[in-house]
Amino acid sequence: MQTDFKIRIENIVASAFINVVIPLEKIVSKLEGMEYEPEQFPGLVYRMKEPKAAALIFGSGKIVCTGARSTKDVKIVFGKVVKVVESVKVKVPKTYSTKIENIVASAKLDAKLNLDAIAFKLENSEYEPEQFPGLVYRMASPKVAFLLFGSGKVVCTGGRSISDVRIAVDLLSKRLHKLKGALKKE
Repeated sequence: MQTDFKIRIENIVASAFINVVIPLEKIVSKLEGMEYEPEQFPGLVYRMKEPKAAALIFGSGKIVCTGARSTKDVKIVFGKVVKVVESVKVKVPKTYSTKIENIVASAKLDAKLNLDAIAFKLENSEYEPEQFPGLVYRMASPKVAFLLFGSGKVVCTGGRSISDVRIAVDLLSKRLHKLKGALKKE
């Protein structure tokens, strides 16, 4: 039973290591949207308007992209950072390693959720409504965590690929449909 819900990618965090030392002081003045305050944070923060994301650039050659909403945007962010680094006469290797660290996505299930019933029946779940209005559910495979809300909205975090997120949301939906009393049809 494949349920039909829209999964929306909210944030992708990815890292790259370009294998060169990056002279942060030289590139900070290159573009608008760059902040570098080494007393507060060891990296340079580069906020981009297109795609709307930020890159944390470290002297070691590590770059962290945050705020991207697609893997295509992640590649664009890394490409823009490489161009900036090359603009200060640093030779960047043609290939370098990149890795998706975390994907945060949201989805709306096709029913309202009875969080009390779910907390009682679903293993690896935590629900303390006095502390937080959502139920936390940890899935082992794929290894993700969910926040479930009574409205039927779910937030998935910890995925390492878009397919991990799709598989996890589908599995969650199937598990909830099997639990008696978990779903309240809208």
